[in-house]
Amino acid sequence: MSQQISLPAKLINGGVAGIVGVTCVFPIDLVKTRLQNQRQGQQVYKSMIDCLIKTVRSEGYFGMYRGAAVNLTLVTPEKAIKLAANDFFRCHLSKDGRGLTVFREMLAGCAAGMCQVIVTTPMEMLKIQLQDAGRLATQQRKPCIIPPNRLATTNTVLSRSYNVVPNTSPHPSATQIARELLHTQGIQGLYKGLGATLLRDVPFSVIYFPLFANLNKLGKPSPDEAAPFYWSFISGCVAGSTAAVAVNPCDVVKTRLQSLSKGANEETYSGIIDCFGKIMKREGPSAFLKGACCRALVIAPLFGIVQVMYFIGVGEFIMSQSSLKLISD
Repeated sequence: MSQQISLPAKLINGGVAGIVGVTCVFPIDLVKTRLQNQRQGQQVYKSMIDCLIKTVRSEGYFGMYRGAAVNLTLVTPEKAIKLAANDFFRCHLSKDGRGLTVFREMLAGCAAGMCQVIVTTPMEMLKIQLQDAGRLATQQRKPCIIPPNRLATTNTVLSRSYNVVPNTSPHPSATQIARELLHTQGIQGLYKGLGATLLRDVPFSVIYFPLFANLNKLGKPSPDEAAPFYWSFISGCVAGSTAAVAVNPCDVVKTRLQSLSKGANEETYSGIIDCFGKIMKREGPSAFLKGACCRALVIAPLFGIVQVMYFIGVGEFIMSQSSLKLISD
């Protein structure tokens, strides 16, 4: 079925699905970032619910969507590349249109994951700065946690925007952060954490796509028929949450490496290995599971929605190639 869908339709499917999915789950994604950036002894939030409540109280409802604009802007090309690339590699790895072996499905997912980081890395880089600003501001309002003399040691790129007396300066926009990074570090500034992003997204795709494909097969009435849309949704949720939890340690490392502004007593890292080592030594193995529940809650519906949009043919409908197909005939 997917091989008969035109490339523009695939891109539309991925883009629409990404926008809908991100809009639904972004507040939980913000919580995930803030929980992953917390250090032992400096906890601002006790749990996911506590973080959501404190965010709404201190930053208002729209505070939960801080950083959503850059995500919504770039999620369309990201999801489009991910889904279209996986479909492209699956098509070329198949033999005479026959089904793929699990190994070939993993290869297709690996290649798709490598393609998407072109967009994912700068998107995550900018999003994390905006999402974590509220946590840093909350820390600064606690003198027992943030001594004033520690504020001067934070990253110079964002010190003017983040590490100031609370409520005396507006939060920076994604455009301001991007311009500052490009001015001070060049294009590589937007690709800080590229290695960690690859370390997260490639294994994620290797796990997700084969798992989804095999789960989705279970819902097909026959080998030649498509699974119902609700089965694709369930398969996407299960495969997405499984892959998300499996790569969460890499996501914690990526989040720490891409956080330019640090709170008091928060260490810096010189690379992936250094970050892994310091987290293990100072916070223990459990630190690598920070935000795992939130990440599963984000990825599950996001990829469930993605697969529904992709398989019912939203792109084909928009291009007037066919009508929407909610349930297989």
